[in-house]
Amino acid sequence: MTVDPHAEMIQAVEPSTRDGCEDCLREGSRWVHLRLCLTCGHVGCCDSSPRRHARAHAGHVGHPIVRSFEPGEDWAYCFIDDAFV
Repeated sequence: MTVDPHAEMIQAVEPSTRDGCEDCLREGSRWVHLRLCLTCGHVGCCDSSPRRHARAHAGHVGHPIVRSFEPGEDWAYCFIDDAFV
């Protein structure tokens, strides 16, 4: 199994909020599923959501790896490598 080269950016994080996508909450928009940034704890919405805040956060601040923030889901994904980690 190949280790993602961006895995070194993973930190022990606390979610910025547990109420939903922090950007959607601020804007008053809606989300489908949530993703947690594993570098800083930003909670953003998934690519199926209208605003895709998790991906936007990754591109804007350079934090490529997220994990699902949905109950019962246990996976992580790297936006740069387009791969599960």
